[in-house]
Amino acid sequence: MVNKELDMIVFGATSFVGQIICRYLLEEHAEPNFTWAMAARSQDKLEQLRAELGEKSVSIPVVIADSFDDATLMAMCERTEVIISTVGPYAIFGEALVKACANTGTDYCDITGESQWMKRMISRYSDQATSTGARIVHCCGFDSLPSDLGVKFLQEQAWGKFGVYCSEVKMRVKVMKGTFSGGTVASGVNAFKEAAQDPEIRAEMRDWYSLCPRGHNNSARQRAIGMEYDKDFKSWIGPFIMAAVNSRVVLRSNALLQERYGNEFRYNEGSLAGDGDKGRKLAKRMKSDGRLFGLVLAVPLLRWFALKFFLPKPGEGPSLREQQEGFYDLQFFGKTDAGDEIRVRVTGDRDPGYGSTAKMLSQAAVSLLRDVDKNEVPGGFWTPGSIFNDALYQRLSCYAGLSFEVLEGESAKEEVAQPGY
Repeated sequence: MVNKELDMIVFGATSFVGQIICRYLLEEHAEPNFTWAMAARSQDKLEQLRAELGEKSVSIPVVIADSFDDATLMAMCERTEVIISTVGPYAIFGEALVKACANTGTDYCDITGESQWMKRMISRYSDQATSTGARIVHCCGFDSLPSDLGVKFLQEQAWGKFGVYCSEVKMRVKVMKGTFSGGTVASGVNAFKEAAQDPEIRAEMRDWYSLCPRGHNNSARQRAIGMEYDKDFKSWIGPFIMAAVNSRVVLRSNALLQERYGNEFRYNEGSLAGDGDKGRKLAKRMKSDGRLFGLVLAVPLLRWFALKFFLPKPGEGPSLREQQEGFYDLQFFGKTDAGDEIRVRVTGDRDPGYGSTAKMLSQAAVSLLRDVDKNEVPGGFWTPGSIFNDALYQRLSCYAGLSFEVLEGESAKEEVAQPGY
């Protein structure tokens, strides 16, 4: 195996999330004996970023590469072991880099939530990635790493406690402070545009198993949450905007793990609204807001108006203080076929769309390089839950502000009794 010049390159370093990542790698967590570079298409913007980052960044190389220039992408991939990409929407800007990584055997992590694009990438480049040893790992940000690793953590705890895995798991957002990124909004807008033009993509969006490999054996009927009362959480629940992509990633993880959780495994996500009439009204509003948001994205004139005046744009984001004041608390409930129950919680100490996502992505890429042996885990398209081991949980807990914990006894009762918002 050829040793490359660099351990990691941050592609899209001058983007909003890319800048957070670079600052994080320099100021909050400098991985020991680790070489990395900042990459973007503009030399001037890279030099400006390096100046803003201060003296610590003087020794960090800069790399010029363009999402639509295959030669620069190939040259970049030849220099590094793993690439982080923050350049979205990935359905517009991401394919050439995935292709270059697959061709050069370079590991790759991103923060996409675009299931229709991921399906295309898997179909087009899976064989090549398998051949060269490139490990491609999508969804290493808030969508969908906390959900995917949260389910894996719950299942491992269930196995240790009951000797079996849970056949049903559900995640409920207890509380979340922060805004979704402009890149996420842009990706959603592009997905609606693609679906409007392509009936196959519309069909994929109705298929919970669209990301699962051919021949998978899971036949359970999955469902979306609208508005309902959840007796396991003693709370009304409404929809969660990222449920569609998170659920597909979790189901792909189960398939890649040879249906470890069973071929009747069921998973869904929702947002806690609280008990009583107040909770019912809030859940109803969540459902209405979700429908309105979908309508806005689907209707061109409404979409244009919202993008121009209300929704965040790519490159925009919260201040450092707003990132630091953000957080989230995700509650998971699992049940075995025998009726045994288990609850776990995943929390993050920054806003989900920017601060926490940047730290998660950084640690996922470092863990892919340092903790996931290429001789044991071959090339291909993986999910966070199917490729990462206990080392990433440790990294996320120690360096990224995440926590994974089992809720037991009175603490579990207290958690389900509290309103979500």
